[in-house]
Amino acid sequence: MPDDAHPLSIAEMPVQRPASPATAAEARGRFFNTGNGFNVQLPAVPDRIFTDEPMRALDPATPTGLIACDISGELACAFPATTPLVLAHYARIRSGESLETDFNASGVIAYAITGSGGTRCSGEDIAWKAGDLFVLPGGAHATHTAGDSDAVLWIVTNEPQLAFENLRAPASGKAPTDVVHYRGGEIMRQIDLLYDVGRGENIAGSALIFSAQRQEATRNILPTLTAAMNSLPGGAVQRPHRHNSVAVSLIIKGERCFSVIDGKRKDWAQWATTITPPVAVHSHHNGGNEMALFLIIQDGGIYYHARAMGFEFAEQPDA
Repeated sequence: MPDDAHPLSIAEMPVQRPASPATAAEARGRFFNTGNGFNVQLPAVPDRIFTDEPMRALDPATPTGLIACDISGELACAFPATTPLVLAHYARIRSGESLETDFNASGVIAYAITGSGGTRCSGEDIAWKAGDLFVLPGGAHATHTAGDSDAVLWIVTNEPQLAFENLRAPASGKAPTDVVHYRGGEIMRQIDLLYDVGRGENIAGSALIFSAQRQEATRNILPTLTAAMNSLPGGAVQRPHRHNSVAVSLIIKGERCFSVIDGKRKDWAQWATTITPPVAVHSHHNGGNEMALFLIIQDGGIYYHARAMGFEFAEQPDA
């Protein structure tokens, strides 16, 4: 009968330690094999929609502060996470109050859901209002102040990525981005331009990709994160496709809209945060009459750099 000393297969072997370590450095060594360590099984990224968090953020009774879309327990992460490499928050800022942030991240992406206000970061001031998007350098203290009415921001970072490797945010002046501000009116002008020019069916939708002066060569908003404002006309369908990056999306506008993820329907809710798992076949459907908008953050920069995005159109599996 096999026992721990004589398992039937190397897959059943426990972690191995050096037999006679002579130093503390040798004693720290551990050994696995192709049976028990080659294809590590971790909890899957779920197909999820967060609706309680935006409801709390938009509730007038909620105080100024951050509300994280944190499912770290479900992901078996030892740090807050929406997906293994991305963390999304809602930030509520009461009128006349300020919220101080200092994220341990490479950079910070923020979208103004409601209200107006200003942000001071790295010696620069920007004045934002609902519909604006802005990016801040990681490792930099920021002060967000609401104006005459309460404001809500959607803030996304790569904090889990840095936490996974036990890294600190870049030192002052060393972040891969400066302060960048995209006004809502300019965003819509750029989207209108996409429809004026048109596209072929070999292009996956009509999404506006955000980049900046320092990331122009990568076409990303940050080295490891991509940001896109996807649009879907009334009655239209974005054809099924898959990719290796995860997608964390903010539903901005989309009456009677839904996604189909691996054959399962997921109805949208305004201001909800949704997760589209990596490699899942997914499509987006607009059953209404107006243009749908949803802001998508992906960890796509990592996969582009690794030459492993794996984008392809696909047939939607049966539910």
